[in-house]
Amino acid sequence: MVGVHTAMRAGDSMLLQRSSADVRGPAARPTRSTVEFAPESAPRSVEDSAPELVRLAKFHAPEIVFGPGSLPEAAHAAVRLGARRPLLVTDPGLLAAGWPDELLGYLREAGLQPRVWHDVTPNPKDHEIEAGFAHYLAEGCDVVLGIGGGSVIDAAKGVALLAGGGGRILDYEGIDKVVNPIPPLVMMPATSGTGADVSQFCIVTDTQRLNKITIMGRALVPDISVVDPRLLTTMPDDLNATTGLDALTHGIESFVSLAHNPLTDTHALQAISLVIGNLAQTLDAPHDSAARMCMAQAALEAGLAFSNAILGATHAMSHQVGGLLDLPHGVLNGVLLPHVIRFNGTEEPNRYRCVGLAMNLPMAPDTPDDEIAELVALRVRRLADHVGVPKGLAELGVSAVDVPRLAELTMGDACLTTNPRQATVGDIEDLFRAAL
Repeated sequence: MVGVHTAMRAGDSMLLQRSSADVRGPAARPTRSTVEFAPESAPRSVEDSAPELVRLAKFHAPEIVFGPGSLPEAAHAAVRLGARRPLLVTDPGLLAAGWPDELLGYLREAGLQPRVWHDVTPNPKDHEIEAGFAHYLAEGCDVVLGIGGGSVIDAAKGVALLAGGGGRILDYEGIDKVVNPIPPLVMMPATSGTGADVSQFCIVTDTQRLNKITIMGRALVPDISVVDPRLLTTMPDDLNATTGLDALTHGIESFVSLAHNPLTDTHALQAISLVIGNLAQTLDAPHDSAARMCMAQAALEAGLAFSNAILGATHAMSHQVGGLLDLPHGVLNGVLLPHVIRFNGTEEPNRYRCVGLAMNLPMAPDTPDDEIAELVALRVRRLADHVGVPKGLAELGVSAVDVPRLAELTMGDACLTTNPRQATVGDIEDLFRAAL
């Protein structure tokens, strides 16, 4: 596979420099998805060449419309997708901010008869999504639109999923359980972190088991994502901070994921660089439109990266705590991520070196491998401190007695499968205790 050993700045972009060896070293095991590739100009004989190994990559992405003032494009997108009576999914906070009303005006100008459903809470619940589906049916809707944060977009995906296949939302837990066509999806993110508007994930709280389930599949990638950075200006500071940390976690975990590839690497490093350079500025100077634009791009690129490279132990763990205590996902990531970086660092020092370069950390070429992950972890924690994230899970209500159950649930989370270092239930318990 193509390895990355250097990340260099080029204006506002990150450039990757390839190495000829797998970034995990010569001992890395090839998999069935690994093939040999030699450029056209290379000798054809195996004896005469030493081709790089390139992992086959499949990259899922929606059509994307990006930029200030792009919200009206959502109405045109809905028309192109055949909408007549679209269901607009949102939440009370967005309604108060006024963005859904603006969008409804564009939809009506386009000749559509939109319906609205807004009974979504943070960390959308199974019964909420099923109620949204009942509303979809009762109103005779066709296309599903979502305007809001990750909770709204996940709820909108869940409604569409049920519209296509029926049953209960929890029936779809796992990978590629969505087998029937679902209504077209148009998503408009109003936070700068979740990446749900471009991803193949839907995260739902199971209110009986008090944990979050992961639904994953190509069908859940929205048809069109309309990213208007204006929508970010009405986020409360705490939501701005936590969703930004979520984007950072997406970038880091997807870059070191076992499923990463050259296509996801570029987006992941760019997202990391943008968050490190702009999240604090959006809090210190909320009207800085350039910083808002950069955070909108960071969320988008991080979403493209993790949707295709998947994630790791941080998300596998935070899903369980969020399901148990209904806590903000980005806050949990901000607490857990430094501990997971230290755990994974012994396995992927070269990958974390690239992460450190994207963060603009002062690292010399001869910085020892065992120091790289620590430097990255400390930088994440400094940013978490700046935006007001608690030091540990205990401050959020997690206790030592919760650890065994949380660790056991983590082992069944799909995100753990692509963590770069294999983890036992004992390892996960240790990480939870370190994060308390």
